[in-house]
Amino acid sequence: MQQGCELIPDLNSYVEGRIGKLNKLRELGENPFDNDVRRDMSLAQFRETHADLLSGAERNENRVVSIVGRLKLLRVMGKVSFAQISDQSGSLQLYISQAELGSRYDDLKKIIEVGDIIEAAGYGFLTKTGELTLHIKTLKVLTKSIRPLPEKFHGIQDIESRSRQRYLDLIMNEGVLENFIYRSRLISSVRNFFEKNGFVEVETPMLHPIPGGANARPFITHHNALNVDRFLRIAPELYLKRLIVGGFEAVYEINRCFRNEGMDSTHNPEFTMIEFYWAYHTCSDLIVLTEKLFAELTRDLGVKTVCFKGRDIDLSVPFKRYSYDRALIEIGGISEGDLNDAVALKRIALDLRIAVKESDTIGRIKGGLFDRLVEENLIAPVFITDFPIEISPLARRNDRNPALADRFELFIGGYEIANGFSELNDPIDQYNRFKEQVKEKEGGNDEGMFMDEDYITALSYGMPPAAGEGIGIDRLAMILTGSETIRDVLLFPAMRPTGEGDKN
Repeated sequence: MQQGCELIPDLNSYVEGRIGKLNKLRELGENPFDNDVRRDMSLAQFRETHADLLSGAERNENRVVSIVGRLKLLRVMGKVSFAQISDQSGSLQLYISQAELGSRYDDLKKIIEVGDIIEAAGYGFLTKTGELTLHIKTLKVLTKSIRPLPEKFHGIQDIESRSRQRYLDLIMNEGVLENFIYRSRLISSVRNFFEKNGFVEVETPMLHPIPGGANARPFITHHNALNVDRFLRIAPELYLKRLIVGGFEAVYEINRCFRNEGMDSTHNPEFTMIEFYWAYHTCSDLIVLTEKLFAELTRDLGVKTVCFKGRDIDLSVPFKRYSYDRALIEIGGISEGDLNDAVALKRIALDLRIAVKESDTIGRIKGGLFDRLVEENLIAPVFITDFPIEISPLARRNDRNPALADRFELFIGGYEIANGFSELNDPIDQYNRFKEQVKEKEGGNDEGMFMDEDYITALSYGMPPAAGEGIGIDRLAMILTGSETIRDVLLFPAMRPTGEGDKN
């Protein structure tokens, strides 16, 4: 057995053979994991600086540059070989010849393989087929790959493998790395927008004494030094609003949140969102701000129309607006006469096999009907406004109709992308709503909120009129990249265990 083989799990003949070649490099006095790298430019920069060759310029054999990358293709044809390498910026063809490398060529033929990371120096030229190529003068292995890359990594047909072994997905599947770079640009653009509009970025705790800020089941952990349980953040909302009480007038946080819920195409137990709070403004102001944000995002990212689940979606602003009730009538098919009839709504819900409790109010039943009949049909961007107060425990009551909340949600592609509302700053009203949430929790609702007495205390000192909003970064990335599952926009999504050898 070759040196080092006993340390490699899942050992097979391919790995043994590669470790043998690794040892051969050492016998030649070369480090198979070399750290002495000379890199003059990326592969994209090589293409840019040698674009004159494509326009008919003569090659310059003294114009030698050094590049690095992973070997993706190798065709050995006797005394010459062609290879293709890639880096983060793109790919490039290499021409390797015995005439140039001498005996070194014969050694390399026996050692280098697809998957190895190499450093190559040479000059650019065009092949007879017109492909820009690097004529190799020197070549060395920087990192020896001891596992062979898949011949065909089945992409969409093998979603589980792509998600579990994202490193292979990034190596083998064209466009995957670009999608994640695009996501990074998206977050950068969001951050720049809020900074330009006078918002201050802050950081709030991820370990909470009680879960709050949204209706969701929390993850629980234990703080050893304090000997108390803590909850992973469901949402930063109540801490950000404490800052509004303290004197901040415009704050935002791009945050990781954790919800102990099921997993599907749009839900991961840990996810990224931005929440922002704006003193002396209303939810109507937030709608205008959100449209300004989308106008800037589409300009920065160079996209105005996206194809999502086979449907073209125009992201041009302004977006449509529907009240909650109007959406139930025009999209959900609920008759206007039944809309405020609790008995009729319960009957409709039961016919649709939507769970309904005897104690459920009209607003809560509407929420179940909206989720079933309306949400998936909201393809073009649309703001849904005037939510029932019962399903909006942190939002301000509408002055004209106390049964409604000054709240909206933005839907695109059938998914909720943003949720915003004018903030409830009446400590007595908030206290009573927390009590209702506690009753629901005691009645078996695992997602009901806890009583947050410190937050009530903060509100008691006076929070100015304010509005706040949360936007799901993961879902927004799904829409903008046309990804039909959240796994495709998360580098390392949560995966179900596979037992022994689970790679997640």
